[in-house]
Amino acid sequence: MSADSKDTSISEDINKEEPKKESDAEEASAKASNKVAKHSPTKSLNAESMIRAFEESQQKTNLPEVYVGDTVRVGVRISEGNKERVQPYEGVVISKRHGGLNETITVRRIFQGIGVERIFLLHSPQVASIKVERRGKVRRAKLFYLRERVGKATRVKQRFDR
Repeated sequence: MSADSKDTSISEDINKEEPKKESDAEEASAKASNKVAKHSPTKSLNAESMIRAFEESQQKTNLPEVYVGDTVRVGVRISEGNKERVQPYEGVVISKRHGGLNETITVRRIFQGIGVERIFLLHSPQVASIKVERRGKVRRAKLFYLRERVGKATRVKQRFDR
């Protein structure tokens, strides 16, 4: 009888403990869901701050002030096979777009009598350097009218005060 009484007391103890475990599990899942609900806004803020920090780390700090109408020389990295070299591209900035990490300039030049425009992402690793050769005196934000001009009419007056 003593063995039977021990077995029943053990089974009663197990039955008593199981409801506690279920309630603990429910409490733990409730706490976890509350944590997720509480921390989800902060996680998105952390993601935004992480993105902002990454963008700031990728931005170049040694870029000169480039304005529309300026004649610039952009050093473009070109890889040929396993060699890499920097090729200069000189022309007039006819537009600037966007800002921050996505800032771009459109540079126009005449090559063998044909107008060629290239868009450069300023903070790209492909852009090795930017040097302002001369400042231009213009009264427009976009100089797309230069596309229709030919010869000396494409010249931009020089500005001396910047």
